[in-house]
Amino acid sequence: MKPKLGTLVLCAALGLGGTVLGADYSDPSWPCIQRKVESLSVGLMWPYPVEDTERAADVQADIDELASRFALRRLKLEEIEPALAAFTAKHGRNPDLLGAVFVDAFDRLSATRKVIMKGISDYSFSQIALAEKIDAARTEMTELMAAEKPDFDKVDALEAQADWDERIYTDRAKSLTYVCETPVLLEKRIYAIAQMLLAAAEE
Repeated sequence: MKPKLGTLVLCAALGLGGTVLGADYSDPSWPCIQRKVESLSVGLMWPYPVEDTERAADVQADIDELASRFALRRLKLEEIEPALAAFTAKHGRNPDLLGAVFVDAFDRLSATRKVIMKGISDYSFSQIALAEKIDAARTEMTELMAAEKPDFDKVDALEAQADWDERIYTDRAKSLTYVCETPVLLEKRIYAIAQMLLAAAEE
């Protein structure tokens, strides 16, 4: 049996799910082991053209409603199947309408992903700045201790601050694994939404 067009395109798009394959450590704004993917492409996941046309108000409302459900990460995709079935029962399996649902959900989730990635970038630079601050404090402590008459009060203050900064640095680093996984989870959800809608369009 010949593979369907949507299946072929989605197989090609599986590279999205493989973003965990390697990190680009030359980019100081990206501390994650997952490869940094700046932006996603609708065309990689949806093989049909989606016309940017004005639709009837009730149709557009149904598109927005279904897309908003897909964009709610707390909802498992299987929980949305009844809403999708109701949509196709009412509007048919037109790839253009289902594509409009996908583009809407894609835009919502992509916007969320961009905000998270900006947060990761800000986090990375703040960690770099904090590490440099700690190193500078340790260097100053070493220089003070090497003096003929060390300023022990200043050394103690620097050490207390450095210890506190190291604690903050470590606590932040512990949350990195979860934070870095979030863009990948969003990519996988977007891909799964495309797969689900294509299956509905091609039945």
